[in-house]
Amino acid sequence: MPTRPSDLLAAAYSDADRTIELRRQLHRHPEIGLHLPRTQAAVLEAFAELPLEVTTGTTTSSVVAVLRGARPGPTYLLRADMDALPVHEDSGLPFASQVPGAMHACGHDTHVAMLVGAARLLAARREELAGQVVFMVQPGEEGFHGARYMLDEGLLDVVPEAPVSGAFALHVSSTLASGSVNVRPGPMMAAADQWRMTLRGRGGHASEPHAAADPIPVAAEIVLALQAMVTRRVDVFDPAVVTVAHIEAGSTNNVIPDTAYLEGTIRTLSAERRADVVASVRRVATHVAAAHELELHWEHIEGYPVTINDPGMAAQVLETAAELLGRQASVLMPAPLMGAEDFSYVLQRVPGVMAWLGACPPGVDAATAPANHSNLVVFDEEPLPAGVALYAQMALQALPG
Repeated sequence: MPTRPSDLLAAAYSDADRTIELRRQLHRHPEIGLHLPRTQAAVLEAFAELPLEVTTGTTTSSVVAVLRGARPGPTYLLRADMDALPVHEDSGLPFASQVPGAMHACGHDTHVAMLVGAARLLAARREELAGQVVFMVQPGEEGFHGARYMLDEGLLDVVPEAPVSGAFALHVSSTLASGSVNVRPGPMMAAADQWRMTLRGRGGHASEPHAAADPIPVAAEIVLALQAMVTRRVDVFDPAVVTVAHIEAGSTNNVIPDTAYLEGTIRTLSAERRADVVASVRRVATHVAAAHELELHWEHIEGYPVTINDPGMAAQVLETAAELLGRQASVLMPAPLMGAEDFSYVLQRVPGVMAWLGACPPGVDAATAPANHSNLVVFDEEPLPAGVALYAQMALQALPG
């Protein structure tokens, strides 16, 4: 008889101590980037007690584990990320980071702990599975393209006879109501691109600007021109965000420098808008510089693509969350988030969905709580078993025995 959602949730809560213990272990010892040996070892140790086929990455510290069900069938992927951020923790938690300048400020430690908990639940219910569950534990989500490395190493074909045909990921948020599951169809998170530009003029004495070619006012003009470009040329129903986040020029009060440096980000919600805005930023900056007889060197650093949820699977998450946690916990998000996610690479290849699990601490207003990436962020641990159960239930529904 298939496991009832209520029984699955009860099993997750009965195992909560192990879930929280692993989360805190990872939180104390964060690692950054693509190579996370200590974190990988903790994941491998947790998987070792389960009937999983485990492989590790050759180019990164990734972990892929396969659970085979009792009968043949398709392959469904569950994903967690495990890297931290270069942030010094000031949360005051008793299990705060012991590594100066590194912190699990985006909750990836909770993602790993929930995924491992889901692996335990599913391993105990192999007889209910017709197919395979792939547990994807990736490094390098925070700007290092970890998912892309794993895809290049054959992640989706780890079960050759049944390539991955669906995928699910869960992400915590300190600014959403604790225990709520938040998702939407279509664009869920933005594409993120970086740009850098250097204006080259001619330096001189600050008392004789006419004898120089001053890049500073031209840099200021570019900043304003980019804002006008967004508000006048970008369709509000296919939006973009262009931010100039860093300007650097000059060294003292009486010298006109010969260069000015600017960098920033572009966030978009469609491939078409992304290409258009990247080209537009370059065009505007180049022509403003040319109008003042300055040269411009431009560099575009392509980031993550748009995270696009499959509509049918997004609806399934909402219904599953309602069955597990109650209708009040199932929330259809009204709009995408302009942050970016490299789970987007997986969703480019297979239909899938990413959802957000609210983890605002008790007694804290979600509207003003320190957000993900803050040095002060704290995530409520109480709903982690709910996330464990949601991971497991999504796989059980995808692979009914």
